[in-house]
Order: sequence, then C-alpha cells, then structure tokens
Amino acid sequence: MSVVLTKANRNDITQLLPLLEAVPNVQGKTGRPRKRPQVVQGDRGYDSQPHRDELKRRGIKPVLARRRVPHSSGLGKSRWVVERSFAWLHGFRRLRVRYERRADIHQAFLKLACSLLCFDALIRSFC
Repeated sequence: MSVVLTKANRNDITQLLPLLEAVPNVQGKTGRPRKRPQVVQGDRGYDSQPHRDELKRRGIKPVLARRRVPHSSGLGKSRWVVERSFAWLHGFRRLRVRYERRADIHQAFLKLACSLLCFDALIRSFC
C-alpha cells in the first residue's frame, strides 16, 4: 500500500506517476523483486493518453475508464476496494477532519492508520 498526501484541490491525474514511484518493491517469488505493479486501474479522472503511454512504457497495463463512454467498463466491480479503504481511513477521526497544520504530522497519522488497517487485515486472515 502506498499513499501520497496532497492539497485538497489537486487533480487526480497529476498524482498518478508520483504515487507509482512511491510504491515499494512488490514481494513475491524468489529472485529479483518486482519494482512495479502489473496493472493500474483508475476511473475517468485518470483518463489521459500521455499517462497511458507512460504506463505502457514502464511495462504496466493501464486499465483506465475513458471519458464520454457509457458506464460499461466493469471497473466498478474492483473499484469498491479503493472506496472501502477510504471509508476505513475516515473511521479515524483525526483523518476525517484535518486538525494538523503541518503536512508531515498529518502524513504520519495517515501512514499509521494505513499500517493499522494492514495489520488488522493480516490478523483477520490468519485467525
């Protein structure tokens, strides 16, 4: 899991590449670890041909919904994972309303909340 903290009025597409660069090495089979995901999914806010080309150049398959196309892409079936995660993060009152003036403190609370959510998911999967 990777998070990038931005101002509230930033456009989603401007943060696609910084978010990809923030993703740590993907653990898996023995050997050299993968440094990138295989697929990136996104809604219509991420529809941009230059970004599609950049993802393909990096060897990542872009599954991005297109603008001005009917809602039959099927992305909604897996997009609920992201929306559910946002709902879980809003369960932490300190993240729902930003009280901190300093971005580094707010980002620390955001990463702590993500760590707690991942830890909780691991505990539930082993029990």
